[in-house]
Amino acid sequence: MELKIIAFGKIADITAGKEWQVAGAATTAQLREQLESQFPGLRGMTYQIAVDKKIAATDTPIFPQSEVALLPPFSGG
Repeated sequence: MELKIIAFGKIADITAGKEWQVAGAATTAQLREQLESQFPGLRGMTYQIAVDKKIAATDTPIFPQSEVALLPPFSGG
């Protein structure tokens, strides 16, 4: 299963791209593990995964048509 991933802010800098495809992740936990293995700069970093424009829980299912975004910490003003 190929997923389209969209990264924002510092995460896009770490992954050297705003959008790319990832294969093999069926849950957000699997995706996080795969991303942190591929991009060591994400390890220890606080970030959230959104699935279909909603902040996902630790082990949320991801489907092929899901929109997945990686969100760095936000600061308010």
